[in-house]
Amino acid sequence: MKEWWVQVGLLSVTLLAVYLPIPPPQLFPALLSWPSSDSTGAVGSSDIVLLLDEEADTGGGSAQGGQCSGGVSAIWEGLTQRFHRVIALDFVGFGFSDKPRPHRYSIFEQASIVEALVRHLGLRHQRINLLSHDYGDTVAQELLHRYEHNKTGSIFINSLCLSNGGIFPETHYPRFIQKILKDGGLLSPIITRLMNFFFFSRGLGAVFGPYTQPSQAEYWDMWTVVRTNDGNLVVDSILQYINQRRKHRDRWVGALMSTSVPLHLIYGPLDPVNPHPEFLQLYKKVLPMSTVSVLDDHISHYPQLEDPTGFLNAYLNFINSF
Repeated sequence: MKEWWVQVGLLSVTLLAVYLPIPPPQLFPALLSWPSSDSTGAVGSSDIVLLLDEEADTGGGSAQGGQCSGGVSAIWEGLTQRFHRVIALDFVGFGFSDKPRPHRYSIFEQASIVEALVRHLGLRHQRINLLSHDYGDTVAQELLHRYEHNKTGSIFINSLCLSNGGIFPETHYPRFIQKILKDGGLLSPIITRLMNFFFFSRGLGAVFGPYTQPSQAEYWDMWTVVRTNDGNLVVDSILQYINQRRKHRDRWVGALMSTSVPLHLIYGPLDPVNPHPEFLQLYKKVLPMSTVSVLDDHISHYPQLEDPTGFLNAYLNFINSF
């Protein structure tokens, strides 16, 4: 009898997840101002910075349907004071971009979209400074590989600054929910439909530092972006990038090892996804030519949000060093 009720309960939850669409939260005015992020800034400078950033996620430690160019708002003004042009985009499947399903999301596709954007903006032959975070780190690595191998349509990369990303699969520790979603098979679509604000905020909070937690309003902003265009339903597909990192490790780490492009890392050392000291020791061993900025001990996976002043200063010091 007890087993019968358990089976009915599981079936009911599954049917509820599939057939009960939950409307997304309403976009707040501050979010509505971000869908187009391309600004001209400092007079007298010809420098361009392209941000490959990520923000909110459903499990912590990577953008999963919630990355939004608005995530760079904390450092945007500082960048416009230094650079002639500051550009940010939402990758396909993230933020305010289209989130097609079914769709085979890949780092290669995202890199091609970035190249197409640069061409569209008429910057094909301009030197581009890349500033990236986590998922964006991997896209930047693919762009760097294409640039170093002189691939047709590749971006002319002037510098690359990485931050808190799974650059090395061997020191990357996805959150439990990420592991379930990326390898859950038929179970994954059910879990994505059952995901709610409570589980989202709990998972995301685990990868912020104890003194740098987002406010309730900020959590709602992030969750709203996740739900835009049903982004929560493509999380399992997007998370295949974790498997792609393992498969193409030699290609993407090799691009960093062989490049002559100025390279820098900004690192929040409390990050449970790319933990200290394991990640940093490997980074310095494999990429001794790269410079590194380690932020305060309490800064975790999202340094650009948790310590925007420290992050911006570290980046500008790097840019002004060459």
